[in-house]
Amino acid sequence: MTKQLKNIKPVDTGSLVDKVEVRLLAFFKENNLKPGDAIPKELDFAESLGVSRTVVREALLRLRTLGLVESKKHRGMILKQPDIINNFERIMDPTLLGENTLKQLFEFRLILEMGMADFLFENRTQKDMDELEEIVETGEATDTGKIRFTLDKEVAFHGKLYQISKNETLQRFQGLLLPVFEYVYLKETENTDLDEYHYTTGTFVTHRMLLDNLKIGTPETFRNAMRRHLEPHFDHILKKGQP
Repeated sequence: MTKQLKNIKPVDTGSLVDKVEVRLLAFFKENNLKPGDAIPKELDFAESLGVSRTVVREALLRLRTLGLVESKKHRGMILKQPDIINNFERIMDPTLLGENTLKQLFEFRLILEMGMADFLFENRTQKDMDELEEIVETGEATDTGKIRFTLDKEVAFHGKLYQISKNETLQRFQGLLLPVFEYVYLKETENTDLDEYHYTTGTFVTHRMLLDNLKIGTPETFRNAMRRHLEPHFDHILKKGQP
């Protein structure tokens, strides 16, 4: 009897609205519709799919919530260029996210900062460098001599790097990840061992060193410097597996 059950197909447990939502997305792709193109009316979809207009309306409402469709006066429903960052922003509250999700988001921040070097060197301007210099000088004026930066200094310096990248999506991701960064930073503040952290090279790479590297170095030397700057975070995550 058990062998016979291996060939049985699982029951489709998806709701009718789920199925219509999937079919609508397939329709958009099959017909090569682009943002700005009009889509059929609810009634036309309902008749073609053999479902009620209410089901189609609910499926379209989901797609509207995702930013995939919108209503236009005199045109009806059209496809829209989705704002993927906006969808994340709605739920990006550390108190609503699990520890594993927070850990992965913080890892994502580290990946972004390691990967932006080439764009920084390509897009930096003298104005950018002057603004970074001011940020660093402000931080040095209140330097306590400890490894740990205050949160506002970290946000100011690293936030400026994201701006220099000239990548709007990257900048918005930085803003999106800021609550997660703040959450992890506050947790690390409770860890007094951070101030006694011993770097593998014996030297802590400060914001000043990163700035100097951005002035006269290369993308590769900057990546190496940034890796050393973020070493405690990498070490904490890779060895302990927690943010």
